[in-house]
Amino acid sequence: MSHEPENDSAHASPLADVQGSADLRRIAIDKVGIKDIRHPVRVADRQGGHQNTIATFNMYVALPHNFKGTHMSRFVEVLNAHEFVISVESFRTILREMVDRLDAQSGHIEMSFPYFVEKKAPVSGVKSLMDYEIGLIGDVRPEGERHMVRVLVPITTLCPCSKKISERGAHNQRGHVTVTVETRKFIWIEELIDLVEGQASCDLYGILKRPDEKWVTEQAYDNPKFVEDMVRDVAALLDADERVLGYSVEVENFESIHNHSAYAYIERFDRDRR
Repeated sequence: MSHEPENDSAHASPLADVQGSADLRRIAIDKVGIKDIRHPVRVADRQGGHQNTIATFNMYVALPHNFKGTHMSRFVEVLNAHEFVISVESFRTILREMVDRLDAQSGHIEMSFPYFVEKKAPVSGVKSLMDYEIGLIGDVRPEGERHMVRVLVPITTLCPCSKKISERGAHNQRGHVTVTVETRKFIWIEELIDLVEGQASCDLYGILKRPDEKWVTEQAYDNPKFVEDMVRDVAALLDADERVLGYSVEVENFESIHNHSAYAYIERFDRDRR
C-alpha cells in the first residue's frame, strides 16, 4: 500500500533570497525591472467618461552595487494591487509604491496605450474614431519626481516648395508628430491632440465622403508646411502655455516622392520651474 509523502513544509528551512544576496563587483545598475507587460486599464477622457484599453508598462528601479538582483514579481504585484482606472494621480501613486515596494532610491515607469477620439468629417459631419498612441512617463529620484505625458498624432502636410514650383497641384504626405510635455498643471490628452492638429496642413479622419475629400485636399493646399514649420509652430504654442514646464516635439513626414522621411526635433526641458 503506497502513501503520499508527509508534508513537512512547516519544518522546512526558509527558501534562500538569492536576489537579496551580496554582489562583490561593486557596479550599480541604473535600471532593472520588467518590460512590455500588458495590463487592462480604464482611462478618464475629457467628456467625463472612461475608455477601456490595454496598456503596456515598462517598470524599472535602480539597483545598488551591493545587491545581486531585484525581486521581479513585486513589479507585477504593484500593478495588480490597483483598480484598472488610471489617471495622472493614480499613475503617480503606482510609481511611488513601486519604489517603496522594491526598497529603491529611484524608479521609472513608462505606460503606453491606444486612445480614441470621436471626430466629425468637416463637411458631411459623419462620425468616426481616430486612434492616437499615448504615453505616461514617471521618474522618482532622491531630488524629486518628474511626470510627463506623450502623444503621437498623425497629420497631413503639404510641401510649400512643391506648391510653389508646380503648375498643377503639390505633393503631400502623412506625418507623425510626437509631443512630450512636463506640466505644472493638468492638461487633457485631447488638448495636446487639438494643439498638434491645429498646426498641420490638415488633420486626419477615419471616414471621409466625397465632399469631405474635396475639403481636406483644398485645406492642405491652402496651408502648406515644411517639417521645420510644423515643429516650430507646435513648439511656439507650448512655449506660450504657462502650464508647460518643458517639452519635446518630434515631427516625421513619410515622404510621398522620396524613399526616406523628413525629420525635425526641438527639445526644451530646461525651462524655469516656477
